[in-house]
Amino acid sequence: MSESIRSGRVFRAALVVVLAAATASAQSPPQPRVQSPLVAEVNAWQARYHENLARIDQMRGALAEAAKTDPQVDTLVALAKVCFIFGDVRAANTEEKLEAYDEGREAARRAVELAPNNVEAHFWHGTNTARWGQAKGVTHSLFLLPSVRREIKTVLELDPTFPPVYSLAGSVYIEVPSLLGGDLDKGEAMFRKGLELDPRFTSARVGLGKALIKKSRLPEARRELEAVLEEKAPTNLADWTMKDSKRARELLESIKGKS
Repeated sequence: MSESIRSGRVFRAALVVVLAAATASAQSPPQPRVQSPLVAEVNAWQARYHENLARIDQMRGALAEAAKTDPQVDTLVALAKVCFIFGDVRAANTEEKLEAYDEGREAARRAVELAPNNVEAHFWHGTNTARWGQAKGVTHSLFLLPSVRREIKTVLELDPTFPPVYSLAGSVYIEVPSLLGGDLDKGEAMFRKGLELDPRFTSARVGLGKALIKKSRLPEARRELEAVLEEKAPTNLADWTMKDSKRARELLESIKGKS
């Protein structure tokens, strides 16, 4: 057998192997990464963290270690989420709040770098950044406003059906001075859109009540805030228990006796 014929046969055999591998790859896509037990626990536990507040501290530490050794996107997003919860309900002072929100912001930033189209990564980056600025004070955190707005815009483009982003956007509109882009009408509209998507999302309803108070529409504000207190099946029971119901009572007390 001539050398040219032998070479041709070898080439055709190699080509068959390559095409078979390519076909198998196309028919059997890579299996998605199995979610870690720690991340799965966070996702299942985030609506009932009020049952064991000390677990928040433990989860934050465990996720921080996991993010160092295996910085996967889901681990970083879970860390950003738990840092936000810690800052809101566990931090004993402003310094601890700022530290938690900053850790959450950095974790989410790393997640965004790894997965630019991950909605939750962008959302938690924007949320932790906004809360850090709120804890720091408006005058000391105005430089962060473009970053928060950019993340809101990105989430809305990636998934306009994601209710929490409307609560974040509404809060920015009603808290920021009008000279810097604050707008009570837009804030109210954002909260209402979030509630259209999820009527039991009590964080958005509290925000709507606050927007209505700022607009001096007190009877409407009372109805919304009372609806928060009367909600029997909030989307996030832990948030309702630890934050939303308490804030609703505070706002109702602030307008008590006013017309």
